[in-house]
Amino acid sequence: MKWKIISSSLLFAAMLATGCSKDPARQLENDENGVYITNRAPGAEFSQYNSFVLADSVVVLENNQLVEKVRTDFDARFINTVASQMESRGFVRVSHGAEADLGITVSRIYNDYTGIVNYNDYWGYYGGYWDPWYWGYPGYNYGYPGFYGVYTITDGAVTVDMIDLKNADANGQLRLIWNGLVRGSGTFNTSRAEAHATALFQQSPYISTP
Repeated sequence: MKWKIISSSLLFAAMLATGCSKDPARQLENDENGVYITNRAPGAEFSQYNSFVLADSVVVLENNQLVEKVRTDFDARFINTVASQMESRGFVRVSHGAEADLGITVSRIYNDYTGIVNYNDYWGYYGGYWDPWYWGYPGYNYGYPGFYGVYTITDGAVTVDMIDLKNADANGQLRLIWNGLVRGSGTFNTSRAEAHATALFQQSPYISTP
């Protein structure tokens, strides 16, 4: 997750407001901050599928817009681990263009969120952080105009989508039968790619074929 702070005043105020407080998340390692979410479509029975095709690059989406298809070291490790997990559960990977029961895609999703932070209440309540006598001006007071700032947070995640290619409906629509999502600190750390993909499958022991 990337933070883009647009205001030095805001940053200063945030430091004052949080500098003495305890933040449990700061004491966690990257692998402890990961969030793994998996969803299975109702009625999906994986024993009816035997083969899968897996894209060798990832789709990059920013604010719901397709940006590009890429294959970084992180992407390659993640994709290879997904393939290994599927093969270890009895599925056969086939090449692009060959008939397959399941289609699997990996995507990176980025969304920007913008907001405003206002610290007027903080200074109004405490009456200022320093007493003027500290700078050699006893008996003086000072005013505070208020700190505020606009911030943008870029939130990123990795998703895996598994599509039923075997049973299209009467209208030719394909059904998404499983997906997994990874987000949190260290999401795009290359050294964590294998662990991320493995965690999704560990949460989904029902993905298996005879």
